[in-house]
Amino acid sequence: MSEEIYYASATELAARIRQKALSPVEVVQAHLDRIAQLNPTLNAIVFFADDPMEQARQAEAEVMRGDELGPLHGVPYTLKDCIETAGMRMSLGSKIYDGYISRQDSEVYTRLKAAGGILLGKTNMPEFALWWETDNDVFGTTRNPWNLNRTAGGSSGGEVAAIAAGLSPFGLGTDLGGSIRAPASLCGVVGIKPTLGRIPYTGIQPQTILRAIHVGPIGRTVEDVALGMSVLAGADDVDLYTPPVPVPDYSPLDVDLSGLKVGWSPTTGVPVEPEVQRSVAEAAAALRNSGLNIEPVEIPALTENNASAISTVIFTMEARRYSAPTIAGRESELTALFRTRFVEGSTFAIDEYLHATEEWEKLRLAVKGYFSRYDIFLCPTVPMPAFPYGQNEFHIGGRDLAGRHTLRITLPWDLTGSPAISVPFGFSSDGLPIGVQVVGRHFDELKLLQVARKLESSMPQTRRPPVG
Repeated sequence: MSEEIYYASATELAARIRQKALSPVEVVQAHLDRIAQLNPTLNAIVFFADDPMEQARQAEAEVMRGDELGPLHGVPYTLKDCIETAGMRMSLGSKIYDGYISRQDSEVYTRLKAAGGILLGKTNMPEFALWWETDNDVFGTTRNPWNLNRTAGGSSGGEVAAIAAGLSPFGLGTDLGGSIRAPASLCGVVGIKPTLGRIPYTGIQPQTILRAIHVGPIGRTVEDVALGMSVLAGADDVDLYTPPVPVPDYSPLDVDLSGLKVGWSPTTGVPVEPEVQRSVAEAAAALRNSGLNIEPVEIPALTENNASAISTVIFTMEARRYSAPTIAGRESELTALFRTRFVEGSTFAIDEYLHATEEWEKLRLAVKGYFSRYDIFLCPTVPMPAFPYGQNEFHIGGRDLAGRHTLRITLPWDLTGSPAISVPFGFSSDGLPIGVQVVGRHFDELKLLQVARKLESSMPQTRRPPVG
């Protein structure tokens, strides 16, 4: 029975609780037991909420009384350790923040609580969420539940690993370079980065590079992240990037998409492992069989206006300036990676910064032009399946590539603010999950979710991670 609970989707759990077929107490206890069994090995959850069982008992009493229930009533969830909850520890994966207690609730936490969700804990991340693997000097490394010697990705690797392994059915991550979608691909779950500002970033750290950083839901199914969008989307009165645009009903997922115009590329013009290219081609065929109008296409700006090069300059300079007051005099407490990149490493000239800014605008304009002709873009999420933890060089297509190549296909969509989702679609020859990425027009997450649902329904049931 416990396995039936901890591998169920958040959507299914919410429905069964509402129908009184499952108790919130049973659901929370099953996940707490799973955490006790596997978290010492995976190292996914680093802080625990105060007495989720007491909240579960209250949620059960509300069900039995016939109270009005929220869409996530009694459903447990986790949050990345950069999302503030008043009175709870938050470390940002850094010794500098170890012992810090949040004084405010983030807007997303407030909305999840109002929807009836029960917080289990906070999940591991790299220092200040600025790396593509999940490791830090406070809590150490998060492992991939499909293979404990492989990376879970980053920076939302702890959140994704928890969901993939049955420690949590649902959660939130942040995404500045691929930090939701890349680990989702490497660990075989669904993760969406909605349009910039669709979900408020209020009360989430770090508060820098706000014109490119996103927050979004992660789940086991497309339906789960659609449910998350329905709870979380909509402007608040604080985040300047949340325009007061209408929020649609995200529930109609299984609809006729005949004639929808989709472009696809197995590589986007950059080196990609053959097995990943194969998965994207199979996903394109599945959409064609579903009646979508799909054709191969490239977006030249993805290589001409290199998002990796743009972000290296802008993110480095802005993150360095933002973090300087916080880390002054405490540089020795930083991880070696952060210290090398943002303290000791070389900086960039103002001309390089301005050039990168110009290239960013060219990329945004080119992508806007693409979406004036197509509804959707289908491509890889990550150029390779999960790789050994700490691997910093890759050899793909006869080229030697630096570790940051892992973000080469996710980064552009943070710079453009476009909504993008990673959906599991196939496995490598050694049994590791492969995700494909679906990208859409600004504020058209509904169409994105509907296409992702077509892909999900065309796949056989995803195998569970071989842990526990």
